[in-house]
Amino acid sequence: MKKGILLFLAVVLSLTVIGCGSSYKVSRLDSETVTDVSGKWNDTDARLVAEEMIGDCVSRVWLTDFAAATGGKPIVTVGTIRNKSSEHIDTEIFTSDFERELINSGQVRFVASRGQKDELREERFDQEAWASAETMKKIRAETGADFMLVGAIKSIVDQVEGLKVKFYQTDLELINIETTEKVWIGTKKIKKEISKKKTKW
Repeated sequence: MKKGILLFLAVVLSLTVIGCGSSYKVSRLDSETVTDVSGKWNDTDARLVAEEMIGDCVSRVWLTDFAAATGGKPIVTVGTIRNKSSEHIDTEIFTSDFERELINSGQVRFVASRGQKDELREERFDQEAWASAETMKKIRAETGADFMLVGAIKSIVDQVEGLKVKFYQTDLELINIETTEKVWIGTKKIKKEISKKKTKW
């Protein structure tokens, strides 16, 4: 009798596990695929905004003015990109998108961000104490940036029963570090409509 009960429980447990395991499916997507599941800010938005805004930035007159005045490419770093939206947005991913587009443009030279510089400086100080004289990297030999890219992402949500509209605005400014002159200002807007039938948000 006990064996029969144990066998029955084992069968039920196995069926439960199988049923739970088959309740969802995972499919791999190309990283460039445009996806919009919830209507929230996502990786596609970040990538497209970075591509368009940096493309605009490096096509403006500040770049040719700098080249005419110095004979070289401007050195750029990315500062703080603030999240002023109503959602959680990983601004580190966003910042990386801007860095990638700037470097890949071939129009500027690029130096590490503030956080990366702190780590590199720590390494150089460590080398000063422990590395050989032949391989030790110099203190105070960094390449200084000419410009810093800073900005923010903001959002507005408008909704009624069953319908929601999300508006995102990304604002970027390129600032001359020495003079504090703003040499370029860019704005990118995204609007999404999300609807559900007979559902309250």
